[in-house]
Amino acid sequence: MGRWPVVAGKKEASAQARAKVFTIHAKLISLAAAGGVDPSLNSTLADAIANARKESVPNDIIDRAIKRWGGLDKDSKQVEEIYYEWYAPGWVGVIIRALTDNKNRTAPNIRHIFSAYGWSMGETGSVSNFLFDYRGIILLNIADKSVDTLEEHIMETSAIDYSILDSQVEIITDKAHFLETKKTLEWFGYEIISAGLGYKAKNYIEVSDFDKALKIYKMLEDFGNDEDVEWVWNNADINNTLWQEVAEHIESHRFRT
Repeated sequence: MGRWPVVAGKKEASAQARAKVFTIHAKLISLAAAGGVDPSLNSTLADAIANARKESVPNDIIDRAIKRWGGLDKDSKQVEEIYYEWYAPGWVGVIIRALTDNKNRTAPNIRHIFSAYGWSMGETGSVSNFLFDYRGIILLNIADKSVDTLEEHIMETSAIDYSILDSQVEIITDKAHFLETKKTLEWFGYEIISAGLGYKAKNYIEVSDFDKALKIYKMLEDFGNDEDVEWVWNNADINNTLWQEVAEHIESHRFRT
């Protein structure tokens, strides 16, 4: 598992889910605009705008998000990035990255979710300093690429690890060489699905019990449904068969109007 993306890969068709995706992208653009509101001079902002457009975020939302940081929208509060962390059932480490304009709203919501599953929210560093490394994480599409050529290209970068799964490859860098590695891979012609700094588990905790896996799934889903949560990282090792069983169980018991 490792990461529970809220923006990337979120394909639900409901209006509520789409609104969440648009909101998170708007916040990411606002944060990126801190480095300058001209995307031609601010590559981070340019990337944030491009990612938003991939998810069909309307131009008026993008424009308002840029104005938000630039102070041109007098009615908007500034967005900040905040991390929360502690454990899920089975002593699985969890780190949440939230983008919020009101931490007095966000912190109680995150604390409530932890509490609902029998845990209290921990201090900053209580999980991240011991169970995870802060790394650059780059996901590539390699559907039409030679694996041998890919590996040769990776060796020419400062990547410290990589893993191949079907038509995608996840490349790990240290923080200092993240942008350099990303630019090199782009120069080689690879399509970058997503790229950013985030947490990578040092070790994974195997979870084979259905009830614990069910609680972890529901907990991660609750975090993902929070309006301010962008990413959730965890170090659970749950095999695909069990994870699918849990997903099917939840779907079959989901209340429908």
